[in-house]
Amino acid sequence: MTDLATFTPTLLGVGLLMALTVAVLRAYKAPHSTAPAVAILRGAAQLAVISLVLSGIITEPLFVGLALLVMFTVAATVATRRLGWAWQKLVFVGAAMAAGVALTLAIVFLTGAISFTPRFALAVGGIIIGNAMTITTLAGRRFTESVIARWEEVEGWLALGATPRQSTLELARGAVYSALIPSTDQTKTTGLVTLPGAFVGAIFGGLSPLEAGRFQIVVLASIMAAGAVTAVLIITFLAPVRVKPAALG
Repeated sequence: MTDLATFTPTLLGVGLLMALTVAVLRAYKAPHSTAPAVAILRGAAQLAVISLVLSGIITEPLFVGLALLVMFTVAATVATRRLGWAWQKLVFVGAAMAAGVALTLAIVFLTGAISFTPRFALAVGGIIIGNAMTITTLAGRRFTESVIARWEEVEGWLALGATPRQSTLELARGAVYSALIPSTDQTKTTGLVTLPGAFVGAIFGGLSPLEAGRFQIVVLASIMAAGAVTAVLIITFLAPVRVKPAALG
């Protein structure tokens, strides 16, 4: 009964926030108005399960590695679906994300910027993987939408003898830039507009504000580095366009 009473305000608050979200989207007649509410319910269920699982594995390197592998697999699959599912595209997305995440984590832990422990590996790895997934989706969708919108221009370059990669080079560079805008803005405004979750969580976990700030800036720099590598690689894979791509759902 005590546990239920503890969670009652949380359940009430989340329920009201879900209702507000759906009500606003339905009033505006936005498509898929219930999708955010479904996402919240799914996220809550997944967090409940992962919380129970992590309480038993967070200090075991092998299990932490397996957990990160599961996170990465799900992230790559979700990003691929957002870009139009194809097994070849899944390989491209996985390779791009793996390169960005692995290179970033190697720098973070080999330099000692963050101690290489199972707990920190899980926390930092999960954050970087999640953001790499988002940046992959943003970059890929932005590029595809730009090519569709400016297909006549692309065809013109092809007719003049440009290679498929050359004909979309500026669109590709613009897609990479656009994909990094949210991460760039988050980093620029940290401490002024928002207090990031990693920072707040580190303080709640017992770190001093100075140590929490050090942890957060490493996380933000990691997100930017992994995002840059991932965005450039996924666009490099997608950029040689020879026919007009299909619109993304």
